[in-house]
Amino acid sequence: MHTDIERCVRAVRSKDARFDGWFFTAVLTTGIYCRPSCPVVPPKPENMVFHPSAAACQQAGFRACKRCRPDTSPGSPEWNQRADLVARAMRLIADGVVDREGVPGLAARLGYSTRQIERQLLAELGAGPLALARAQRAQTARLLIETTALPMAEIAFAAGFASIRTFNDTVREVYALTPSDLRARTPRTNPARTPAGTPGAISLRLPFRAPLNPDNLFGHLAATAVPGVEEWRDGAYRRTLRLPYGHGIAALTPRPDHIACRLTLTDLRDLPVAISRCRRLLDLDADPVAIDDQLRTDPVLAPLVDKAPGRRVPRTVDEAEFAVRAVLGQQVSTAAARTHAARLVSAHGEAVDDPDGGLTHLFPAPADLAAVDPESLAMPRTRRATLTTLVGRLADGSLPLGVESDWPEARARLLALPGFGPWTADVIAMRALGDPDAFLPTDLGIRRAARELGLPSTPAALTARAAAWRPWRAYAVQYLWATDDHPINFLPV
Repeated sequence: MHTDIERCVRAVRSKDARFDGWFFTAVLTTGIYCRPSCPVVPPKPENMVFHPSAAACQQAGFRACKRCRPDTSPGSPEWNQRADLVARAMRLIADGVVDREGVPGLAARLGYSTRQIERQLLAELGAGPLALARAQRAQTARLLIETTALPMAEIAFAAGFASIRTFNDTVREVYALTPSDLRARTPRTNPARTPAGTPGAISLRLPFRAPLNPDNLFGHLAATAVPGVEEWRDGAYRRTLRLPYGHGIAALTPRPDHIACRLTLTDLRDLPVAISRCRRLLDLDADPVAIDDQLRTDPVLAPLVDKAPGRRVPRTVDEAEFAVRAVLGQQVSTAAARTHAARLVSAHGEAVDDPDGGLTHLFPAPADLAAVDPESLAMPRTRRATLTTLVGRLADGSLPLGVESDWPEARARLLALPGFGPWTADVIAMRALGDPDAFLPTDLGIRRAARELGLPSTPAALTARAAAWRPWRAYAVQYLWATDDHPINFLPV
């Protein structure tokens, strides 16, 4: 979008927050870059240049605006609605792969050369993978500086910097302030600041593009929560997280203009990954205006959208975990699926401490489940075979499911497994892999809603009618599910 100069200028002049994260405005006369909704008086159009990423602005020598804090914008919705190389690379960078494995590790996961990755990212985003990862480290550093009382040396390494000098230089270049000055600007009474006596705990706000309807989002997560791994407590959805350097617990509370997030981590180096996975879980980088506008073109869906706009797709923090849970949920009730999953968790999950609630375990990793005696699984023999085949493929790496997955390829691999039909493959594509166009025409709830609304109810006819909803059929599923009186559709009390 940053190449459409006229449209960008209009967005900046109207301070339109819907475009935050889509592009960034760099001001030639001041040397700063801003989000489109920056509250200051817009500069003259001839003094504006537009970049597709904060990293590109930093590469061009601009520093972040201290007023609008552009690094706190929601992420670009482009990376959640595409499955091409650039989108998959951006999802991996957000998941911390460059910091942990370097650019060669990023390239290996995507099956391309480092030169190809760098060339395509530079062409579309104005910055290569190292610059994009550096911008993310700077944002993590600012967050830790402003919301914790940690010493700067600990913050530097927790944010992923190789040295304190690099940390200091980067913060000065990006924010035009030293780390100490950045902390001094934050009021000591800031409610987001975590007390020094709470080790590993960070409180922060997760921004999103309005509108956001929390009912089906948190209702679905709470209604399907696996005991020990997830819970709804005191108005927050809480769950355990398996992370690269350790584990953590996330508590997510819906607010009118943000999601309140409290993360308790065993290793602070996992902070950017934990934030990225929580945002992905709640689909916070979606563009609800574009999605709802498209769905409103269908006269049957329009009243549903107008009644409760901004529905998101409840996703996952762990693609392999969700795939296992999808198999456990085949042809059984929500309660039965939770029971099956809880048994696996209590028998094979890693125990964790949760002094603030009732979480007890991490969901078992595929390698742990692959070692389980199939005869000990209390489920029909055919589903048992489906589950053991799945976890075996996940454990040996022959079925890669992750943020870098190519959606059509992953779906084809799932359908090739015994016991995997279209419903299971598509629900994994929708909620685990993040395909915004995944559709469930065989789902009983969808077919029931279709009949009640006068839509075709047979899978083939409904799929044909749903062509007009593309590329947002996964969101149409949320609106159709919402016609049912089911706990997944209501925010818990």
